Amino acid sequence: MSKTWSSAASASLKYAIDAVLAVVALLVLSPMILMLTAMLLVLQGRPIFVAHRRIGKNGATFPCLKFRTMVPNADEVLARHLDANPRQKEEWMATRKLKDDPRVTPFGALLRKSSIDEIPQLVNVLRGQMSLVGPRPIVGSEAELYGAHFADYIRVRPGLTGLWQVSGRSDTTYSERVQLDVLYVRERSFFGDLAIMVKTIPAVLRSRGSC
Repeated sequence: MSKTWSSAASASLKYAIDAVLAVVALLVLSPMILMLTAMLLVLQGRPIFVAHRRIGKNGATFPCLKFRTMVPNADEVLARHLDANPRQKEEWMATRKLKDDPRVTPFGALLRKSSIDEIPQLVNVLRGQMSLVGPRPIVGSEAELYGAHFADYIRVRPGLTGLWQVSGRSDTTYSERVQLDVLYVRERSFFGDLAIMVKTIPAVLRSRGSC
C-alpha cells in the first residue's frame, strides 16, 4: 500500500474503498435513516433533506446532502440575529458558526450534536463528490477565507470526516481549521485516513467538536 494518496492510482483506490464502505454503511444504517425520516416528517414537516451547494475537487460545486436541522427561512433568521447581536456577529465572522444558533430546530440540535444529520452525505461519497475523509466541504463565500490555501483545498474531494473534525472543531478558529485542512491535504495517506476514521468514533460519541 502506497504511503500517500497523491498518485492517480492511489486516488482511484481511495475512491473504491470509499464506495464500498459507503454502501456497507448505508445498508447498516438504513433502519435508522427510515426512522429519522419519519420523525423529521412528524416533528418538522418537509423538506426532510437539504442539498446545499458546496465546493468540491477542482473547484466544482455539488449538492451536499444533510437531514434538515434548521428552520426553512434559516438565512433570514441568521441575518436578523446577527444584526441584533454584535457579539455573536463577531463570533460568526471569526468561526462561521454560533454556539447558540437560532436557525437550528430543537430536534435538529440533537442530530447535529451527534453528527447524525450528515449521514446522507454517504450518497455524496457514492457519487464521487465526497470522500469519507477529507477537508470539510465549504460554501462559495468561504473560499476567500482560505486565501492562497484554497488551491490546496480543491486538490482533493471534501470529506464526511477529517482532521478538523477530530481536532475539536468547536474549539478552533476558522484560520486554524484552514491550517488543519492544508496539513491533511499535504500529508494525506492511507494510514492517516484510517487513523482519522478510528478517531471519529469516540469524537462523535463524546460529541466532541459538534456544532
